[in-house]
Amino acid sequence: MDNIITYREAVRESIRKAMQEDERVFLMGEDVGHYGGCFAVSKGLLDEFTDKRIIDTPLSESAFTGAGIGAAMNGMRPIVEIMTVNFSLLALDQIMNNAATLLYMSGGQFNVPLVIRMATGGGKQLGAQHSHSLEGWFAHIPGLKVLTPATVQDAYDMLTLALADPDPVLIFENSLLYNSKGSLDTKVTPLAIGKAQVYKEGKDITILTYGINLFKVLEAVESLEKEGIAVEVIDLRSLRPLDDETIMKSIKKTHKVIIVDEGWKSGSISAEIMARINEQAFYELDTPMARVCTVEVPLPFAKHLEDEALPHAKKIVDVVKKVMGVS
Repeated sequence: MDNIITYREAVRESIRKAMQEDERVFLMGEDVGHYGGCFAVSKGLLDEFTDKRIIDTPLSESAFTGAGIGAAMNGMRPIVEIMTVNFSLLALDQIMNNAATLLYMSGGQFNVPLVIRMATGGGKQLGAQHSHSLEGWFAHIPGLKVLTPATVQDAYDMLTLALADPDPVLIFENSLLYNSKGSLDTKVTPLAIGKAQVYKEGKDITILTYGINLFKVLEAVESLEKEGIAVEVIDLRSLRPLDDETIMKSIKKTHKVIIVDEGWKSGSISAEIMARINEQAFYELDTPMARVCTVEVPLPFAKHLEDEALPHAKKIVDVVKKVMGVS
């Protein structure tokens, strides 16, 4: 039977289950122990598993990410929590030059079964330095897998999948989703890494998205359906690898597509997806592709400006209508 729980609780229960089932699994990061995590994800786990497995680290992302890489290479299954995505830049050398490359540079001798979780996204009035959506940057790097759980079910399942993977997996959890609620079925077989989900079927236009923007798209779809536009909504779920097969199959059905991506347009994952569609399904398109992205500015602090800079339902509706050629 499905349980209705929060996204935060789903991540916590997935961590708890993994640690109960495999003594090699441990969690490390800033404030994950005594404080219970910056977003309260790990609250209560210290009492259950002690400070040998719930490890508060110094404020040095490069150091504790490197420690996680070393632990993974020596048989452990570390979950490294980086408080917010902007701080991941302080660990970028470890992630890109070590975690992503050691399997290749060792001639296949050393896997790095490391999971890195981090909060991502804007909309919290935390200013330009704490509102990044950089998952598309990391999706550029061979050797990594990049996951973006939007639903409670995926928040639970993706950590399990990541811990079972022999290579480094980055999980981007939009911080505005932690309080959201949804159903969780712990008995269901998880949808594999690299598989997108057709969240809603439609015949007129495809919308490709991921993370919190799935729910902004669904809000827009409610409005569009009242005007007779049947939208197919695809939750990408995984940005590396991308599920080209599901994307192209949908485009062959609807012949129109927009992409909703919280990253900036320039050099974004949305640009990569458009390029792939151009390469694989160009002649299936009835009209040029379009996208809704964050305005190309550092995210403003002022609420009304931040909200307008980010993708939102009205923008999505307007772009869909433009692509559909309706006013």
